[in-house]
Amino acid sequence: MNSNPMYMEYVDDADPQQGRAPRRGWRILGWMCIGLSAVMVAGSLTAYGLYRQAFGNIAHEDVNGKIGPNRPKKLNSAMNILLLGSDTRAGSNAKYGRALKNEAPRSDTMILLHLSPGGGQAMGISFPRDLMVHMPSCKNRKGGTIPAQSRAQINSSFTNGGAACVIKTIESISNIRVDHFMQVDFAGFKTITSAVGGVPVCLPKAVDDPKSGLKLSKGQHKIKGEQALAYVRVRHGLGDGSDTDRIKRQQKFMGALASKALSAGVLSNPKTLYTLMNAVTKSLTTDEEMTPQVMKDLAQEMQGLTSGKLRFVTVPSGPDPVDKNRVALTDAAQPFFESVRNDKTVPKEPKQPGAAKIPPSQVRVRVYNGSGIDGQAGRVADDLEQQGFQVTVGGNAPATAPTTKVLYGSGADQQAQTLSALIPSKPQPAARTKGATPGVVDLVVGRNWTKLNNAGGGIPKQQGEISASDDICKGT
Repeated sequence: MNSNPMYMEYVDDADPQQGRAPRRGWRILGWMCIGLSAVMVAGSLTAYGLYRQAFGNIAHEDVNGKIGPNRPKKLNSAMNILLLGSDTRAGSNAKYGRALKNEAPRSDTMILLHLSPGGGQAMGISFPRDLMVHMPSCKNRKGGTIPAQSRAQINSSFTNGGAACVIKTIESISNIRVDHFMQVDFAGFKTITSAVGGVPVCLPKAVDDPKSGLKLSKGQHKIKGEQALAYVRVRHGLGDGSDTDRIKRQQKFMGALASKALSAGVLSNPKTLYTLMNAVTKSLTTDEEMTPQVMKDLAQEMQGLTSGKLRFVTVPSGPDPVDKNRVALTDAAQPFFESVRNDKTVPKEPKQPGAAKIPPSQVRVRVYNGSGIDGQAGRVADDLEQQGFQVTVGGNAPATAPTTKVLYGSGADQQAQTLSALIPSKPQPAARTKGATPGVVDLVVGRNWTKLNNAGGGIPKQQGEISASDDICKGT
């Protein structure tokens, strides 16, 4: 393994055959740093009283004045934090690209971290660096005005106007209010991966890539430091060589990193936790409103977050019809943004008279499709799993059903009430006479099905989404 950081100065991603412009190497570091900074807010800051000294490392920037008025309204009590990876060469970052130290910093990593009301779920929404969007007028880094552009690459918003311009751009295309931002440079990455004791990865084949310096055998590994850096940068040595494939690998790495950071072995170890927080905060810049008290309050709210409730998705996008080397939002983007805007607090389950409350985690549900719509049972099963139910798909019902039904086997009457309470049509549970399994509730999805009252915290499962609890070898 090459331990010399100078190998990071090469320019990668150039594809002369496809006419692609060269892009900077090592930009991918931001994926992991910002992912872990989000986890620290959601988990480790519960140790605020012991580790508040680390907050003195954080730099702050006033962005509200640059963004201006006429921002989207808040429709819920969720928290939206824009996470940015900066390739600044200032300070200790200079050794990772001396030839570029005089250029304006760029951000090829933009993730909107959406923390659902109540703190039970979180979603990292990635915006591809090559996404072509309408860019509103912004203030540049010297205080001047950048005219609005009908078509621009989204990562240029950071180069031109910093975090404020990125926030304004994302708000304009999504109509989602951004509450705070966190900007991370790359100097702390090796310390972060080492502080958690390494991050597990799974390689489908052996790789020996001289550009990134990655040399690993096929199978599972635990990597940290320079080796972890090489893994997240390699493109042509793994997968199909596309940037889309690399993004997926980065999301899986970030999920594994978050899962490791949320584990009891990390958060309950004072020495490890202090080292980890120092690594993050020394590379962190936030808005002035992201105070230590805000972080503490946010951490307390997110104490129940587990890796299974931390999801990573890419904003719905596809090939740009104007330029095949760029991407554009698809028709699915606006419905997705709307689901994020309308993510509601999980309602309390109504108490049933004379019955003990049965939590979803203790309810076994078998879903049957009686709607006549292909794939409906699978989608409903995904929503139920998001709520914590134990779910299996039973397949198609014997016949289409005009209304949704909740049936149950012996000993599952109270469990059936728990499920019925989350269905808008409130079907009255009935004991099943045929095909019943003791202790199991059967849900027959009818033609009148809409959605669970609080399915997925209001955000449906997205194509290709990754959970921090996923098997690291899944899909390899």
